Amino acid sequence: MRCGYCYNPEIVLGKGKLSWEHVQDFLISRRQMLDGVVFSGGECTIHPQAIPFVREVKKMGFEVKIDTNGSRPEVIGQMIEENLLDYVALDFKAMPENYWKVTKSDLFSTFEKSLEILIQSKVGFEVRTTVHSDQLTTSDLQAMETWLRGKGYPGTYYLQHFRGDKQTLGELGESRKPVLKTEAGVWRN
Repeated sequence: MRCGYCYNPEIVLGKGKLSWEHVQDFLISRRQMLDGVVFSGGECTIHPQAIPFVREVKKMGFEVKIDTNGSRPEVIGQMIEENLLDYVALDFKAMPENYWKVTKSDLFSTFEKSLEILIQSKVGFEVRTTVHSDQLTTSDLQAMETWLRGKGYPGTYYLQHFRGDKQTLGELGESRKPVLKTEAGVWRN
């Protein structure tokens, strides 16, 4: 994906790499200080060694959370089957009609499959959306919440307001902060 609001352009563009050995050494040195490790990105599930890396982190005794856009449901499913995940944050980018505008990809169906896998699992998870007023309207967000509830998502739907204070992949500019009225009440982000 190439979401314009992505705060990690260096990772998405293939820069800023660390060796696995460096990561392992760091985690070993922090065993008594850290409870868990978050795999994020870009998109952590596209890394060819994602599952082996998560296995190793679990063997070290850490809890594991992944931040994912849901584009690799088969990887998420395998991690769940192997009991490797303690928590998942699933990014809901947009409904199908706006998905390309937000992500520059056609991966809504894989997001939907990942959501279904998580709903059926016993892994704790949340669904969240980054909101930029030039990309999503209040009615878009209301439709997204309604769709989530229709799929059986029982949890809190989190909204993250885009902050234009860091370099991103796109040139979105500032976003207005909307007050969002939803079926569940009023969200202020």
